[in-house]
Amino acid sequence: MQPMHRQWIYRRRPDATVGSEHYALIEAPLESTLGAGQVLIEARYFSVDPYMRIGQSGKPTYDADAHPLNVVQQGGVVAQVLASNADGFASGDWVRSYTGWQTHARVAAGELTLLDPALAPVTTALGVLGMPGRTAWFGLTEAGRPHAGDVVVVSGAAGAVGSLVVQFAKRHDARVLAIAGGAAKCGWLRDKLGADWTLDYKAFGDADAMGAAIKAMAGGVDVYFDNVGGIVTDAVIPLINRRARIVICGQISQYSGGLDAPEMGPRLLHHMLYQRATMQGILARDYVHRMDEMTRIVAPWVRAGEIVFEETVIAGFDQLPAALNSLFTGEHRGKLLVQA
Repeated sequence: MQPMHRQWIYRRRPDATVGSEHYALIEAPLESTLGAGQVLIEARYFSVDPYMRIGQSGKPTYDADAHPLNVVQQGGVVAQVLASNADGFASGDWVRSYTGWQTHARVAAGELTLLDPALAPVTTALGVLGMPGRTAWFGLTEAGRPHAGDVVVVSGAAGAVGSLVVQFAKRHDARVLAIAGGAAKCGWLRDKLGADWTLDYKAFGDADAMGAAIKAMAGGVDVYFDNVGGIVTDAVIPLINRRARIVICGQISQYSGGLDAPEMGPRLLHHMLYQRATMQGILARDYVHRMDEMTRIVAPWVRAGEIVFEETVIAGFDQLPAALNSLFTGEHRGKLLVQA
């Protein structure tokens, strides 16, 4: 039987939460004819990331235009080569691609990154040795600039990026306060990742109470690595120290509807003035050309078992839309993947 090519096509822009109703699952016989320099790949793991929801905003974000409708949902993939008409790739090779939510793809060889499963699990190419690792490493070291003894507060600390920031900050001899949702995640951050303090944001009904708890544990804040925004940021910014560095990596609390109608922001800027602090937004795409630099530093830690890179793997290509929505309900820990 001829293999079937399955695709999730993005059909309708969500107003709030995203689900399968915003996509169409289509199937067609797989076309396997290859042109010169092309490679046929079959997806094994799909990366599920918050930026996917940003791209669905009706207003300009980091791209001038939203994710186009009626095309395959974009996203990172780890795949295996089925057939190759290109030098350097053979059947069975593992590769990383950006071919999105489809089971197969015919790809120009230049768009693939060859992976060595003997060096690290192939899934790390979508996590600690991929986009999340790049975001965490350069976002912390270049925008956050942590020093020994600094207090680094990380929101969304149990996620793919946040959990790495916690560990990278500890490697800079900083003191880390990790914020996450639920006692289980906080225990993991403390016992497995080495956070000095943890805070369950779900235990607080307002920013003042949360801020008081943060101040009682850590005092002031030298670096705030923000993945969440919302009430957590309202609690942290009044506690920043002189010359604090605030790194805006994500605002996941706003992604399900808040991007198109954002809350007002200037109410906190006077604290930036008083403390002569800096606030910098960072995107993984800013450091793509420095991927080898990050890998040279972090990969040896991964191989030595010195970095925790927990993965939540959901089985089934059909589960991709639900998996994307689960990013915003706090149901996973570490890097979220869907296995084909």
